[in-house]
Amino acid sequence: MSTAAWLVMPTFNEAENIEAVVSAALAELEVCAPGAHRVLIVDDSSPDGTGQLADGLAERIPAVEVLHRGAREGLGPAYLAGFRRALEAGASHVFQMDADFSHDPADLGRLLAAVADGADLALGSRYVPGGGVADWGLLRQVVSRAGCAYARGVLGLEVHDLTGGFKCFRREVLDAIELETVRSHGYCFQVEMTQRALRRGFSVREVPIVFRERRRGHSKMSPRIAAEAFVVLPQLRWRRDFR
Repeated sequence: MSTAAWLVMPTFNEAENIEAVVSAALAELEVCAPGAHRVLIVDDSSPDGTGQLADGLAERIPAVEVLHRGAREGLGPAYLAGFRRALEAGASHVFQMDADFSHDPADLGRLLAAVADGADLALGSRYVPGGGVADWGLLRQVVSRAGCAYARGVLGLEVHDLTGGFKCFRREVLDAIELETVRSHGYCFQVEMTQRALRRGFSVREVPIVFRERRRGHSKMSPRIAAEAFVVLPQLRWRRDFR
């Protein structure tokens, strides 16, 4: 089935959210890409049964597909596997979005509209006018903004929300990025993908969104993932094999 707009949604232990978030995403995609959309759930063998729930959705809903992976390897590899599947199937636009309602599915149409208006990559941004976060304490807000500022400073980029993970790519961007050479596994993956798009001359437009705390379940952020960013970001700027 070749469809135009694919939403790639990695999952690990999202049994409490998966059915509701897929339903909400499909409702918005039916409005912004009617009859030409697909939701691809990429599950890393979730022990809580997320994969089985996703299979149930795929059995009932033709626009849903599930990609099962044998082990948990990190956010980056899961997205890359989903991107490859979408491109193989002929997607012209590829979204990425969290499966826990921290990204509002109602914003999918706004991202697609930004690409239709000329952007090569539309990025849902917390840190431009109109954007923001909800349900976060002061410490978490400070840490998030500091992380974005660190990434901008190290890489010399003007994007305000480099760590944002709610995006819509034109197919041509993913084709040019050379997915097989992307190195980052954790949340640094978000930075690397945006940096690669900019280095290849594509335009990035930040679309204001409000990022919310996940509805149910537990965050996948860990000290190891945060530490990866401090190690990998300088490499993204200086090592040729990251370009």
